[in-house]
Amino acid sequence: MKRSCGVLLPISSLPSQYGIGCFSTEAYRFVDFLAAAGQSWWQILPLGPTGYGDSPYQSFSTFAGNPYFIDLEQVIGDGYLSRDEVDQYDFGSNPSYIDYDRIYQVRYLLLHHAYENSPFTLHPREKWKDPEYNKDRYAFETYIADSKEWLDDYALYCALKGRYENAAWVDWDDDIRLRRPEALKEWHGKLLNDIRFYCFIQYMFFRQWKALKDYANKHNVKIIGDLPIYVALDSSDAWSHPELFKLDDEGRPSVVAGCPPDAFSATGQLWGNPIYDWKKHQAEGFSWWKSRMKHSFFFYDAVRIDHFRGFESYYEIPAGETTAMNGTWVVGPGIELFEALSDTIGDRQVIAEDLGFLTPEVHKLLADTGYPGMKVLQFAFDALSDSDYQPHNYTHNCVVYTGTHDNDTSRGWLDNTSAKVSEYAMKYFGTKNKEDTVEAMIRAAMMSVADICIIPMQDYLCLGSEARINTPSTLGNNWKWRISKRATTKKLEERLLELARIYART
Repeated sequence: MKRSCGVLLPISSLPSQYGIGCFSTEAYRFVDFLAAAGQSWWQILPLGPTGYGDSPYQSFSTFAGNPYFIDLEQVIGDGYLSRDEVDQYDFGSNPSYIDYDRIYQVRYLLLHHAYENSPFTLHPREKWKDPEYNKDRYAFETYIADSKEWLDDYALYCALKGRYENAAWVDWDDDIRLRRPEALKEWHGKLLNDIRFYCFIQYMFFRQWKALKDYANKHNVKIIGDLPIYVALDSSDAWSHPELFKLDDEGRPSVVAGCPPDAFSATGQLWGNPIYDWKKHQAEGFSWWKSRMKHSFFFYDAVRIDHFRGFESYYEIPAGETTAMNGTWVVGPGIELFEALSDTIGDRQVIAEDLGFLTPEVHKLLADTGYPGMKVLQFAFDALSDSDYQPHNYTHNCVVYTGTHDNDTSRGWLDNTSAKVSEYAMKYFGTKNKEDTVEAMIRAAMMSVADICIIPMQDYLCLGSEARINTPSTLGNNWKWRISKRATTKKLEERLLELARIYART
């Protein structure tokens, strides 16, 4: 890997006039900021559509894109919406935080209006029947055909959720829940226009995302994306491929994913995701994983694989448990999976999220793949002694962060950790106050031998816990923070560029 640096900022955290960050002018301006600041990487979170809890790690599809990220300005420019239509809606009053309830109510309504006033609906209005729009229709139909492998099931799944008042697929009627052929055929006929609407949403998403990614790449900024290890139970993936998961004869999970009790949680973490039937994946040559990885590299230039240790061994909990205390460890697919994916990955960059308690077997799997692991400075001082997360112990083949989306901001961490830990950190960095310590953490990460250094945008701004992205195992206040339009100043740009140059990361 080339020595380089970048910034972590979710798409949702960008400023925009429509309540949530999206592929808008502000996204292009952020790319301009990164390029001028000597940054080679923009790390984002998963781009999939979110449901209950608004978590990008509990998506309705591992292949689809989030409709919230579609830039309404571009839809207006396409002629599918009028400005008056958009301006009549309230997208939230606080530019620093996302009001997901309001966004949910408004975004789909506007996108449906756009679909009905487009050349792509089954019954287009007169002006859209003009032959000049044949090229647009052809591009749309080509996208549907090229995405058939996942889009057919996803669009039907979304249309069915609408008819079942957003109930999870495990609560649908037996015939369609279990995907009986006659039910699939019947519902497809009934929901043809709804299915096409969800194809339209994905077409708009992918067209806009490709344009933004191409712009970033043209300006020498590459995208690091995130591949969650698991899919959500309520997802088109689990519904359309039940044979790939440990589900019972009724299509319901027999075991679910989570983490065992540890120092951070006395009862562990009960994620609830379905567990893969790895024997079935193995028998199919890991074809679903190959498709997923190929698709991820359409989205991103580099992929961070979430919860990497779960491929060596994973923790499964009997379905119906209310905590993660009664789970067991089960051996995962190990190196066989990554050998099968090697041709798909090629020479493209993969990062392994190897955080948490790691066994010798996990260390061996990481070494066998050759992927760089992660170093997080906030984890370096809990033991009040020498740690693998302290910069003097790094090797080149790693990616260093001050913190991740699951951590507090570094200033928030210093404010909320124990006095002993914060004092030890300040002693390590040779600082006298918390603000200087945040700056010292950034510099320590930048000057380390780690090939890649990624700093959350909040740390460059020295923001406190009000800017935290996610607190694991909690609901209600996550994934909401947004950066101010005025934050990416010329002064900040020059500061990032200076750091990148001093530490040879340009």
